[in-house]
Amino acid sequence: MEKEEIKELLELKYHQFNAPEFIETDPIQIPHLFTKKEDIEISGYIAATLAWGKRNSIILNSTKIIERMDYAPYDFIKEYRPQDLNRFKDVKHRTFQYEDICFFMKSFHHIYQNCGGMELLFKEGLKNGGRMKDAIFHFRKQFLRDKEGYRTQKHIANPIKGSAAKRINMFLRWMVRQDGFGVDFGIWNIDPKELFIPLDVHVGNVSRKLNLLERKANDWKAVEELTNKLKELDPSDPVKYDYALFGMGIFEKF
Repeated sequence: MEKEEIKELLELKYHQFNAPEFIETDPIQIPHLFTKKEDIEISGYIAATLAWGKRNSIILNSTKIIERMDYAPYDFIKEYRPQDLNRFKDVKHRTFQYEDICFFMKSFHHIYQNCGGMELLFKEGLKNGGRMKDAIFHFRKQFLRDKEGYRTQKHIANPIKGSAAKRINMFLRWMVRQDGFGVDFGIWNIDPKELFIPLDVHVGNVSRKLNLLERKANDWKAVEELTNKLKELDPSDPVKYDYALFGMGIFEKF
């Protein structure tokens, strides 16, 4: 297909899948339970972190965590006491288990009490010409608080070491993009052109079939290659095509 044909197809599919109906089957429904900025951020990051495996399990287990936060994530994080963590003992998602949930709660508390919140951390990482890769790494360091050897580090992607960081890039898409269609939130003051594509197996396969991606591995180099290709189609908002590529892969088996 020619470049203009690919753009026309992706624009069509972007408008097809970027609709409120998408929310009903996607983990993004978890942060859509809330209206307060901090509640959206915290619940969104939890849902994005759990976003691997079957989608119904992702949604179920994310909901369990939010339930145990009394459907008030920010209030829970601000006011939690160590004994409050016991309520999560029966919750897990694949390799994300009780110890990881506890670490997340403590890290959220640290970020909102001492770092000015999640958005500020990512903005700090983008300062002085940094790219989103640097911002993710900066956030990761604060979230882990230099505890690199702790088991939870495997749940916080590190693009500096080549990870595609699919789940964090998806979370960032949720927080940053605002196009009026009601799916992404657009509550962070970061330019959408800074975003990188959330690269999973569906997006990768469709992109290769459309000759948008040559690299075989789904790693950070592939993320950069594909995002740069998508910037040729829409320089100001390349990641909007995540809807098209993902939807064509998972719903239409393109």
